[in-house]
Amino acid sequence: MRMNNLLSGAMRKGALILSLLLAHSSLLMAQDKGVNNIVLVHGAFTDGSSWSAVISRLKARGYHVTAVQTPLTSLREDVAATERVLARQEGNVLLVGHSWAGAVITQAGNAANVKGLVYLSALVPDNYQSVSKALAQFHAPMNGMAPDKHGFVWLDDPALFHRVMANDISAEQSQLLAAVQQPIAAAAFIEKVETAAWRSKPAWYLITENDNALNSSVQASFAREIGAHISRIHSGHLSMVSHPEEVAAFIARAARTTH
Repeated sequence: MRMNNLLSGAMRKGALILSLLLAHSSLLMAQDKGVNNIVLVHGAFTDGSSWSAVISRLKARGYHVTAVQTPLTSLREDVAATERVLARQEGNVLLVGHSWAGAVITQAGNAANVKGLVYLSALVPDNYQSVSKALAQFHAPMNGMAPDKHGFVWLDDPALFHRVMANDISAEQSQLLAAVQQPIAAAAFIEKVETAAWRSKPAWYLITENDNALNSSVQASFAREIGAHISRIHSGHLSMVSHPEEVAAFIARAARTTH
């Protein structure tokens, strides 16, 4: 009986020690992981499905991922759509924006639960600045963006879409993307960001060096202007489609170092 009691006590102590070790291990893993929630915002002429390959890779790494579906009708309305998604996150967030969405996350990133900003081939205005003015300061005026009679800019010609947005993606896949492209209101480009979140929060920037939509030198100017942690990739504008593993790894690195 005494031997049984000793064994039982030893087993209880062992179980307690194991549970403490597991709890400590989980804490360390959580600390190593940094921010767990990642919110992705698409750019002009695409929708949230453009993130699909990146989402699957981030989820495989254990992150909670949400892609915003912005209406592309105005900066204000795109920011509001992003803020609604941010409000649903439990815990801190890493906010990611591609191309036009750089302006969106620059404003929406002021939400208290956003702890870091990731820009992919993105436009990044400053306080009280529009995308149009931000490009002009780097001598990169917006050309070829004539709106239709409703005020929307389209990129629904498959050949043009492939040349501008998807030059390193197969023609077949590019045609599918062109078929679901979403137009953007031309007036959005002259709306001003009120408060640039990158001025108070850490930022990362992935420069795409084979980009026909936004020249890599302009991207580099934005990245330096905001003091971002910079990486480069030999990719066209839709890097999340053509290089999803590299993009997911870049986002995950930012998430791990954000608290």
